[in-house]
Amino acid sequence: MAELHPFHSPRTHGFVRVGAATPVVHVADPAANAEEHLKLICKAGEAGVELLVFPELSLSAYAIDDLHLQSALLDAVEVQLPTLAQAAGEAGLAVVVGAPLRHGDRLLNCAVLLAGGQIVGAVPKTYLPNYREYYEKRWFSSGDDIGAETLRVSGADSWIGTRLLFQAEDRQGFLVGLEICEDFWSPLPPSTRQALAGARILCNLSASNIVIGKAEERAMLCASQSARAMGAYVFAASGWGESTTDLAWDGQATIHELGARLATGERFSLENHLTVADIDVDRIGLERMRTGTFADCARRELDDEGFVRLDFRVRPTASASALVRPLDRFPFVPDDPARLDQDCFEAFNIQVQGLMRRMKATRSERIVLGVSGGLDSTQALLVACTAFDRLGLPRTSILGFTLPGFATSAGTKSNAWALMQALGVTGAEIDIRPAAERMLKDIGHPYADGKPVHDVTFENVQAGLRTDYLFRLANQNQAFVLGTGDLSELALGWATYGVGDHMSHYNVNGGVAKTLIRHLIRWVAVRPEMLEAAPILHAILDTEISPELVPAFDGRLQSTEATVGPYALNDFFLFHITRYGLVPSKVAYLAYQAWGDGTRGHWPAHHPEADRVAYDLVTIKGWLRRFLIRFFQTSQFKRSALPNGPKVVTGGSLSPRGDWRAPSDGTARAWLDELDANVPDD
Repeated sequence: MAELHPFHSPRTHGFVRVGAATPVVHVADPAANAEEHLKLICKAGEAGVELLVFPELSLSAYAIDDLHLQSALLDAVEVQLPTLAQAAGEAGLAVVVGAPLRHGDRLLNCAVLLAGGQIVGAVPKTYLPNYREYYEKRWFSSGDDIGAETLRVSGADSWIGTRLLFQAEDRQGFLVGLEICEDFWSPLPPSTRQALAGARILCNLSASNIVIGKAEERAMLCASQSARAMGAYVFAASGWGESTTDLAWDGQATIHELGARLATGERFSLENHLTVADIDVDRIGLERMRTGTFADCARRELDDEGFVRLDFRVRPTASASALVRPLDRFPFVPDDPARLDQDCFEAFNIQVQGLMRRMKATRSERIVLGVSGGLDSTQALLVACTAFDRLGLPRTSILGFTLPGFATSAGTKSNAWALMQALGVTGAEIDIRPAAERMLKDIGHPYADGKPVHDVTFENVQAGLRTDYLFRLANQNQAFVLGTGDLSELALGWATYGVGDHMSHYNVNGGVAKTLIRHLIRWVAVRPEMLEAAPILHAILDTEISPELVPAFDGRLQSTEATVGPYALNDFFLFHITRYGLVPSKVAYLAYQAWGDGTRGHWPAHHPEADRVAYDLVTIKGWLRRFLIRFFQTSQFKRSALPNGPKVVTGGSLSPRGDWRAPSDGTARAWLDELDANVPDD
C-alpha cells in the first residue's frame, strides 16, 4: 500500500483533534468511574482524538458531599490515575480527568493531565462556589496561592499549580490551559491569563448542574471566552449517574473556537459518548498575531511570576481523515438559512447607507450607472433604488444606461431594459460600436481591417469607452458614476484599469464577494416592494457570467469563469488568504475538504442543484496557482487606486485605505513555492 502524502493529514495543517467526554457517573465509586473512562479513552484513540477532556471530579463523582473527605475514597481515586495514564499513552492521546487530590494538609479539586503513561500535572480549582446549592468550601481549598509546586500523587512526583500550561512535544500551538467549572463564571477566569501566556486550547472540567435556561448561559460563556481569549474552549459537564438528591445533570459538552461553535454533544444521554472536533491552533496563532491588542494586553496583565510549561506526548504518526469541524463551501455565504437572511439584511443595508451618505455629502440627487443585465450592475441598481426611496428621491433620477458592444447578447440587453423598466428608473441606450470602431481604426488595430483579432486591446477599447461615456454623462447631468465591480473581481484584477470598469465616483459593490451578490439578489427578489422585478431578477441569476466583449464562438458566449476560474473557488481562496493569512497548501487542503465531495456537508439555502459541484485536488491546485499569481503579482496596482466604497464582509475589503495594503511590484514566488512543495499533484 502506497504511503499517504502528509498533505492529507489534518495534523499537517495545524489542526488538533479534541474530545469532550461525557461518561456515565458512578457515585463515589472511583473504580467503576475509571472503567467508564477507559472505554471512552479507547474510543477516542480510535477516532484520532489527541486531547480528551472529562468533567469535574469525574473519578469520584461531584455530588457526594462529605464523602470527599473520606480517605478511602481519596486513596481509591489515586489508585486509578496510573492506570488511566497508561491507557492514555497506549491510545496515543492526552487525557484530562477530574480528581480530588491531597496536597499537604489541603484537599484540592483538580484537573489532572495524563499522557505518555505519566501523570504530567494537576491544576487546582481557583474559585470555589459557596452560594445557592454549592458548598465547595466545606470540603475543598482554593489553589489560587499555588503557582507551580511538586505534587506527590500515586507514589510518584508530579506538578501542581494554577500556573501550569501543557505543551505537546513537537506540536507548535498545541498548548493547553485548564480551569474548572466556577472558574469561568468569575469576572476574570484563569483561562484568560492562560491564553495571554500562550495557551490556545482552554479546557473547562465542569459539574455544573442543570436548570431551565442554564445550558444557553454556559454555551454563551464558552463562545464569549473563546472569542475574547482568541482561542478554543472545550467544555465537559457531568451527566447521567450523578446523584440527584437535590440537583439534576445534563452532560452538556461544547467545543468553540474564536467565538464559533464547532461541536455540541447530546444532552441528557444515558450512555457514554464523545463530542469531537478539530481545532485550528494555527489559525488561532495567526489571529492573535494580527491583533496587536492581544499582545499589548499580555504585556499589561501578566506578572513576573510567569507560567511553567510541562511537555507531554501524543501519538507520533500522522493519519488521514476527513476534517471534523464545520467548513463553509462559501465563506461569504452561510449555510444556515437564518444566518444567511441576517447577513443579506446587513450587507444590503451597509451598501444602501454607504450610498446614501455619499449622496448627502456631495448634495447629489442623480446617479449614473451602466446596466448590463449581469449580476453586479443589477445589485448596484437595487441598492440605488432603495437608497433613493429612503432619501425621498424619485427613482427617475437614477440614470441607467445599457451600452451594447460587439458581443452584447440579445438576452442580457433585454434583461437590462426589463430591469430598468420594472424598477422605474430612467433608462437609455448608447451603442458604443461606432466609437469603438473609430478608436480601433485610429490605433491601427487589425480588427479595423476586417481581421478577427479579439485580443485584450479589442476588449478594453469597449470596456474603456463604456466607462468614459458614463463619466461624461455624469458631468452632463450633474450626477456621479456608481461603480458596479465586486470584491472578487478586484482580487483577480478582472477589471479594465483607469477609465474602465475599475473606476467610478463611488462603488457600492467593492466590499461584496461575487458568491454573496448572487444570494443578495435572491434575497431582494422576495421583498414585497420588488414583486414586479422578481421574474427578471431570477432570469439574471440564471445567466452565465460573461464580460460580453468577444463575439460568441460556435454559439458559446465568452465565459468569465473559464478564464479566471470558478468564483466559488476564488472566493474561498480569497477569504482564507486575506482573512487569516493561511499558507497556500492549507488553503488547498481546506478547499479540498469543502469541495472534494459535493454530496457531503451543507449547501446555502436556495443554491441551485445544478451548481452543487465538486472539484478534485488537481483542479483546486490549478486554479489556486492562477489565483496566487493574479492576486499577489499582477493585480495589486489596480487595488492601489480604488474608488471609495463601504467594507461589508468579515473577510475584509481590498481598499488600500483599509484591510489590504500591499506593494504593486510584488511577486507570488513565495506562495507558489509553498504550494508546489506541499500539495501533491494527484
